[in-house]
Amino acid sequence: MNIPDTPDRLRALLDDYTAEYNVPEFADSDPVRFARRFTALPDREIAALLVSTISWGRRPMILRNAERLLALLEGEPLGFVLEGDIESIPDDNIHRTFFGRHLRYYLRGLRELYTRFGTLENFARAVGAAAPGEAPAWAIAENLGRLLADANRACGTKPDGPDRCLPSKPATSALKRLNMALRWLVRRDGIVDPGGWELFGPDRLYIPMDVHVCNTSAALGLLPAAPRTPDRKCAVALTESLRAFRPDDPTVYDFALFGIGVNGALK
Repeated sequence: MNIPDTPDRLRALLDDYTAEYNVPEFADSDPVRFARRFTALPDREIAALLVSTISWGRRPMILRNAERLLALLEGEPLGFVLEGDIESIPDDNIHRTFFGRHLRYYLRGLRELYTRFGTLENFARAVGAAAPGEAPAWAIAENLGRLLADANRACGTKPDGPDRCLPSKPATSALKRLNMALRWLVRRDGIVDPGGWELFGPDRLYIPMDVHVCNTSAALGLLPAAPRTPDRKCAVALTESLRAFRPDDPTVYDFALFGIGVNGALK
């Protein structure tokens, strides 16, 4: 594929790939299908948080292990978070380096969150994630990380790998997995992303950034270079480039970047 040499041609390329991949069939083989499974907002939020947390690696493995994870919640995310026997979850491997102890750590914090706030959206509102000039994912991550730690400390639980739940340094992380969950919860175009939040719109979202997205974006000229480790600056820079094309919905191009990368168009 020839790299587009003008902004108009680059936008046309991104729009074409977005139209190809932002289709209902995409959800059948993507982790977003688990967020789409639930209509009640708290259930959808919990599924989005937990499934996005293990969304790295081969997609068939992610889908298989996400099914197992939700089965541990007995298919009722909110009900289990509030009343389930969290401590009975075995310390088995759930997905790659994510084990039962990490899930228990996350669930103890989510029990506190949903008991106090009712929804993750209410929590985001309470911590000022939608404030003018605020980058929502980073505000949520920093406050959620503290809540998880406090909830586990309160039950006398020794922290054991909380960075498997959220990055240990959220202020500088690209927050790929949380930005992915927020895309599912905020975007609602009636095609793939189910939405549900009203706190802020898709114009406030940031691209879920990983090495593959970073390399694809650099090859297209959306980034000046691909850093060895994608970070917050990289995610912000890419999203700002995409906002030049769609200021109201920059992360719709997540579908295009996925499509261009997965079919090897740049090779």
